[in-house]
Amino acid sequence: MGAGTEPDGSSRSDEEWERFLRESVAGVADAPKEPSSRARDVAKRLRAEPSRDLEGWRTHAPARPKRRTGWYVAGVVGSLVVLVVALAPGRTVDLFVGADSPQVAAETARPTEAPPAEAARRPTLREPFRGSPAARWASGAAGISVPKAEAVGWMSAAEVERALALSRDFLVASGLDRGVLRGERPEKAISLINPHQKDVQRLLRTAFRTPSEKSDPLFLFSRFQPSRTQLVGDVVKTRGRLTYREGERGALQVTADVTFVYPVMRAKAGGEDEIVRTIVRRELVLSWDDPAKVITEPGTFSIVSYKYDMTNGGCGAPTGYLVPPFGKDHRADESGAEVDPYDRSAPVGRVRSSEDECARATRS
Repeated sequence: MGAGTEPDGSSRSDEEWERFLRESVAGVADAPKEPSSRARDVAKRLRAEPSRDLEGWRTHAPARPKRRTGWYVAGVVGSLVVLVVALAPGRTVDLFVGADSPQVAAETARPTEAPPAEAARRPTLREPFRGSPAARWASGAAGISVPKAEAVGWMSAAEVERALALSRDFLVASGLDRGVLRGERPEKAISLINPHQKDVQRLLRTAFRTPSEKSDPLFLFSRFQPSRTQLVGDVVKTRGRLTYREGERGALQVTADVTFVYPVMRAKAGGEDEIVRTIVRRELVLSWDDPAKVITEPGTFSIVSYKYDMTNGGCGAPTGYLVPPFGKDHRADESGAEVDPYDRSAPVGRVRSSEDECARATRS
């Protein structure tokens, strides 16, 4: 067996294989009959050369002869996808995701500015986040960043990791659970709150039965009245993060700052497919207390504070539900200040009441 020869007797040089791989991308090569081991060797060498870019090859590829049939062109495209996977797997996303709508990186710190403006496009049933910065955000719990856990106060690193996971579970159970969003009582979320925290337990006893300015379930939970509002699709977009530090008496204090974007429409829309995006940004400060110093139950936290900002969720007297404005009700309150509900660079506002002005959203 001579040098440069494979076991089956083929004797094509590395240069010929390299040319074949390149021409396959351009759509002008006929495949030589060569075992996969040689192809892998050449592909490995091509990956090791950073100056060679598959995107550049596509840009400068020669025009395909018009005599080629549709099935052959499809075959070439299929070969291109296989080669991209083999030589540059990270680029396969570019083949299927529009270059103008890449998902933004996870948020790990407060941003310094609002997200850039999007083209003014109305949402649709198929694309309820169209024309919104939320189109680039992650979905559900994936949009809530959780930092690396380290030992704090009375907790080990492993205990901090579990507390962070349960803190995010509360955000999911209070702001993303489908039953809760349809108006059901948030039992799972409530079970994570310290049952010995008297002021919060008093709030929970009255808020769902008789909502008021001082006792409203919207302080902690996102809920829509099912007879009036229905969610569009199965996706809620989120963006935000958890942070933590040592709190009072050695407690682990977790702060959550998360924006939820809910696309909704009338419960009985009929031919009217008007879609409104209700946007809620919440800041919660949770205390995972040392049971040797504070009366608590395992796996529960105490709520230190809660604040939220809301757009397209209603401005009148509390009803216990988010009330998106549809049709003629969808108007701006001229007395309210302008706000960008997607701007996360400023602090969260304060708890809303019927006396608050209804802010005018610059975009929704």
